[in-house]
Formats: sequence, structure tokens, C-alpha cells
Amino acid sequence: MPPSDVSAFSGELSALKALSAALGRDRRRTQAAGGNTSLKHDGILWVKASGTWLSEAEDKDIFVPVRIAPLMEALRTGDPRAEKATDFVAAELSDSPLRPSIETSVHAAIPQAVVLHIHCVETIALAVRTDGEARIRERLQAAGLAERFAHVPYCRPGVPLSREIARVAGPTIDVIVLENHGLVVAGQSVAEAAERLESVVAALATPPRDTPGDAPADAQGGSGAEPDLAELSALAEGTPYRLPADATAHRIARDPAARRVALAGPLYPDHVIFLGEAVGHVEASREAVRAFVAGAGAGRASAPPLLLVDGLGVLVRQTVTASGEALVGCLADVSARIPEDAPLKPFTAAELYALTHWEAESYRQSLDRPPAGGAGGSGAPGSAP
Repeated sequence: MPPSDVSAFSGELSALKALSAALGRDRRRTQAAGGNTSLKHDGILWVKASGTWLSEAEDKDIFVPVRIAPLMEALRTGDPRAEKATDFVAAELSDSPLRPSIETSVHAAIPQAVVLHIHCVETIALAVRTDGEARIRERLQAAGLAERFAHVPYCRPGVPLSREIARVAGPTIDVIVLENHGLVVAGQSVAEAAERLESVVAALATPPRDTPGDAPADAQGGSGAEPDLAELSALAEGTPYRLPADATAHRIARDPAARRVALAGPLYPDHVIFLGEAVGHVEASREAVRAFVAGAGAGRASAPPLLLVDGLGVLVRQTVTASGEALVGCLADVSARIPEDAPLKPFTAAELYALTHWEAESYRQSLDRPPAGGAGGSGAPGSAP
């Protein structure tokens, strides 16, 4: 490889790491270990490792080199090795013990040099609606981006999604919205992909609703949320639940429209993986919380990780991890952007089964961070909405 070529690749990889870290630090763009980015060069796909956090892209070695040609051949022929992609890692280029992203074949199926896949709340808030494709296309048309846009109906991440991506991908398709999942943007350089990503996110942006009770309660600047937190803490005492690390999560229970979204059923993959298949819901009373704990077996691992206390706030199971905390924040951000009358498309039982019985997601869960601290403890990194 000529020195100038090596230098150019090194510069692009450094730029991708910087962009990845910025995307990972903004919870409106992606959360916890969700999302993945990649760079193609000389037949090698440098892709984020499974279970790693984009926010740490500049601090840790999270990119794994994968040979594109044999991976694409495996995808084309139905070779099961395409699922993990571990057999196609260019081990001579890296000694990382990490697996490639569970969506490595998605990145390989897109011809552009740079691919950015994020779980941005602006996209998800539209992509989980039954009328989402039409609304997304309308917004992208207004922004002059519709000619380079493709929509992919929901299918399980990994090989099934890769095959659908391969069907629509091409040199003129740079924006792909994944139903009930997220956004993929591609470009021939990191700068081009980053600029396009911001244009798409801006076109799809929906301002969050104001949440009842969030306004200052009095002239002394007291927050309407403070009495709620005190009461929630009292309700959680002696139960397997605690306050979440992020106080903005309480909007899910205080806003009826957001509560409807949360109770509709899981709407995107990472919610299922890190917060489970069900959200609990109780009235705001000690008796109701105690009855839920007793009746739902809330001391067991099968109890809902997230519990909405009607009109008051939310509690999370004490074992909820940093990724789970981040997904609580994601739900707060997404639900605040969905109107009360929007038609939703929650996962079917078959779709949930496919996610929860997929080895690649079990591996990602095994790399998850330990439980976060209680309220005021260390939550997932990222900006507020």
C-alpha cells in the first residue's frame, strides 16, 4: 500500500472514530451499545465490535477488520457463518478478541465507503408508526433527500436485515430507514456521511412535548418533579425497584401520550434486549406498588425492568444495567415525540421470539455493563433531549 494511501486511510479511520464518539455521546443519536459505524478500505471493512459503545471509539480499540468478499459470498449463498462474521476477521490486522458487530453484513452489503447506523430518536419516533414510511418520505422529499432514500420493512437484525439491505442498496441510495429500528446513512467519506446524517436527522426531527409537572412549582424555583421523586423513593422502599439515574425518564409516566407508547408493547430491538418485553404499570399508591410486587413476582428476574407509577414517575428494577438505563432514556425521548393519536406498530410475538432467542444478542447482553447506581448514580453518557 503506498504511503499516501496509508495516510489517507489512517486519517479517515481517525475521523470515523471521532464522529462515532460524538454520536455515541448524544443519546438522541444512539444509546449504550446500540448503533454501529464502518469504513471500507482495500477489501477490508473496519466495523464497530459487538457490545461496545460508540461513545468510547476514541478511547478504546473498538473496530474490527473483516474481509468483505468472503462475507458477501457467505451472505449470498446462505452460509451460516455470515451471521457472526467471525470467520472473516482479518486477524493479521488486529489482535482484538472482540466480535464484529451483529450487523456487520449490513455494512458490507452497502457499497459506499462509510456507513453510519444509529438509533436516533427522531427516526424511531416515525419508524414505529404504521404510517411511518409515508411520513418519512414526505419529510425527506421536502428536504430534497427522497431520491436517495429507501425504506426497509422490519426484519430481525443480522442476516435477515442484511438481505433486505442488499436488495435496496446501491450507489445512489445513501439514506435507509429501518422500520421499528433506526437509520442508516452512507457516504464516500466520513465528512460526506456526517453531513448527510445531520441533514436527514434535521428533516425527521419532531420537538418533544412539554410534560405535565415539569414546570417550576413556585417562585423560589422549586421543580414540580421534586415532590414526585420523594414520593417515588418512598414507594420503592422495601421493593426490588429504585429510582432511575436519569430524572427525565419520569415523563414517561406523567405524560398520558408517552404512557400509551410505553404500554403499547416493545417497538424497537434494543428495548427488548435491554429492557425486556413488558413494562409494568401501577397506580400511585403504596398499596398498588406492594400488590404489584406480590402479584407480578417483582422480586424475580422475570419481573418488568421498568415500572410506570401512574402520573408520578418511573421505577427501574435494581438489577437494571447501564444499557437498560440508557434505553429508559431512549423511551422517554421517543415517546415524547409521538402524538397521542399516532398509529403504532409494536412487535409481534414472532418478532419478539426471534430477537430473544438469537445467540448474537445473548452475546451482546453478556458484555453489558453492571447495574447502574440509583438516582444520582452513574447513568449512561449522553446529552439530555
